[in-house]
Amino acid sequence: MAVGLAGLAAFQAALAIGTPWGRASYGGAHIGVLPSRLRVVSAGAALLYSGLSVAIVSRRTPLRVRRHVLTGITALMGVGAVLNGISPSWPERATWTPTTALLAALAWRARRDG
Repeated sequence: MAVGLAGLAAFQAALAIGTPWGRASYGGAHIGVLPSRLRVVSAGAALLYSGLSVAIVSRRTPLRVRRHVLTGITALMGVGAVLNGISPSWPERATWTPTTALLAALAWRARRDG
């Protein structure tokens, strides 16, 4: 699951630096490079996903905190799966809906398993 979050972080970082993947993000409304405001959002998302990935694999994260983080990831990825599923962008629906749904399920299972 941490690898999946790192993958999301890498995708968002690529968007933030100007990789022309706008068709596969933010509803596909911006073909090519995203506008500056969305590039800033992507930079923030990259930091968030990176931090979550580190928090769940770090041995320094207390079990209780780790469980809360995993609960948050479950919710975040669940909402992401729904939003990606209703996106008008075919690449976004095809790629990110199953990815975020799988990450939500993995986070829930990891949370449950302790």
